[in-house]
Amino acid sequence: MKQKKDAKRLLFIYNPMSGRGRIKSNLLDLIDIFVKSGYKVEAYPTQYSGDAKRAVIDRDDGFSLIVCSGGDGTLDEVVSGMMECDVRIPIGYIPAGSTNDFANSLGIPRSMNKAASAVMNGSVFNCDIGRFNDDIFVYVAAFGMFTDVSYDTDQHMKNMLGHIAYILEGAKRLPAVTAYHCEIEYVDENGQTHEIEDDYLLGMVTNSRSVGGFKNITGKKILLDDGIFEVTLVKRPLGPIEYMLLSDAIAKKEIDTRLITTFKASRLSFKSDAAVAWTLDGEFGGEHTDVKITNDRQALSIIK
Repeated sequence: MKQKKDAKRLLFIYNPMSGRGRIKSNLLDLIDIFVKSGYKVEAYPTQYSGDAKRAVIDRDDGFSLIVCSGGDGTLDEVVSGMMECDVRIPIGYIPAGSTNDFANSLGIPRSMNKAASAVMNGSVFNCDIGRFNDDIFVYVAAFGMFTDVSYDTDQHMKNMLGHIAYILEGAKRLPAVTAYHCEIEYVDENGQTHEIEDDYLLGMVTNSRSVGGFKNITGKKILLDDGIFEVTLVKRPLGPIEYMLLSDAIAKKEIDTRLITTFKASRLSFKSDAAVAWTLDGEFGGEHTDVKITNDRQALSIIK
């Protein structure tokens, strides 16, 4: 079949290392699906961290769609690049990572071929994104306990063990968990401002129905386009009994309100005396003493 000269152009950005290199055995099928849908495809395998973002920013103006495949970190790079562009176009996502929280939240199929077909036949969904100081995150900004697991766990271990790698790596670190004293100011879904202050083992600002592969950790009624984040804060336990209670709550994936605070917010600020390491969509987000997070409502056009 001869392709028309005026065929729409699609830029396909993929991370060849994601999820045991799954994409390598699916690549030709994916491109075939795109071509059969009337696209002229330019495929680009990422070469290093940050390359997906650069590829989006440096693209010419002739593309009508960008499709990316990889883990949530690859999607984060593509979205971050798009947010810096004057001309923004829709993004399709084919998950190939070991967790894929955001894809699960959007209901994107696990099968790569089915996900590609969904991109070709789906509709544009305008989704919220987060702005973190000068950075972007798609579904989670977090600090503290377990949050460095995803970017410190060996890639081969992640590929082999999937979710278990995250849990094992986190469990090894429990005795050495650090608490951070934070002053937090936030605006809730009703526009009211609140201030809280405490020592926290973990803080998560999310726009997702699952985090780290665990569903409903941020609640059951989550909308991805309402301009509102779900926030989870885990306080430092005082004494061995509270540590046991916290461990039990985490194991059962339950919210113990004595130690775990949850609320909704459209924007937040965090201030701490010591620099705190943050993760953005599973990638290192730098160390900060002053963080401002805002919800950019429906800023991301993604196909689902």
